[in-house]
Amino acid sequence: MRRLFTFLVVFSSVLLLNSQETTTPAFKGGEWLSYRMSYSGFLKAGTATLELKETNYEGKSVLHAIGKGETSSVIGWFFKVDDKYESYFDSTEVLPLFFKRKVREGGFRMKREIKFDHNKETAHVKDLLKNRDSVISVKSPQDMISTFYFLRSQNTKELKNGDEIDVDMFFDEKSFPFKLRCLGFETLETKFGKVRTQKFRPLVQAGRVFKAQESVTIWITADDNKIPVKLSASLSVGSLRAELEAYKGLANPFEIIFDKS
Repeated sequence: MRRLFTFLVVFSSVLLLNSQETTTPAFKGGEWLSYRMSYSGFLKAGTATLELKETNYEGKSVLHAIGKGETSSVIGWFFKVDDKYESYFDSTEVLPLFFKRKVREGGFRMKREIKFDHNKETAHVKDLLKNRDSVISVKSPQDMISTFYFLRSQNTKELKNGDEIDVDMFFDEKSFPFKLRCLGFETLETKFGKVRTQKFRPLVQAGRVFKAQESVTIWITADDNKIPVKLSASLSVGSLRAELEAYKGLANPFEIIFDKS
């Protein structure tokens, strides 16, 4: 159950990278996504939300993304999660300028800020709890929230079953590589009706958290929004599932094959 929201953000962020940009914007200010997370298929583990706002940062017009995650009241009795992630990024190039991470997961606490200088190719990492600063050399970095929006701005429609893509993401104080495998298209039954999706499997490190290297699967809408509608992960103990529960402010129509209503 450790770091439930981190799973959603990380693995929904690493959807895919392709060299051609889409002509239709995949997102805009005002977008809001909410996910229901369940443990072992039936026990509600918590909720996670991603919100996008238009704002100003150091005199520049930017997008402000806010991710929040918390455990349900039942799970909270045993292991409480209350996480918040924020990213300020350039809306044109989707380059992160400032990132904030505040984490409470059981007895674990973290509060960090990262300021990116793309001209100097550095990331200034400030640990507010340990009162420690560090400057790290990075090239074309994405933080764990801006990655989600950067990859949604790319063209994923030309990928074929079995294609693998390498993606690096700056996380805490270093870059982490992810190898992603496209599993083709699949029509998925959701609470909104049938949705055509693209299916991906990030190759993750097996061990204490995940049951095996290929234990995480993500489904994203095959429309111009490219939002995750489902995540499934086999953990060392049990399994975790995240499903889109509600949305608003999408930049493009949510393409539903059959509306249950």
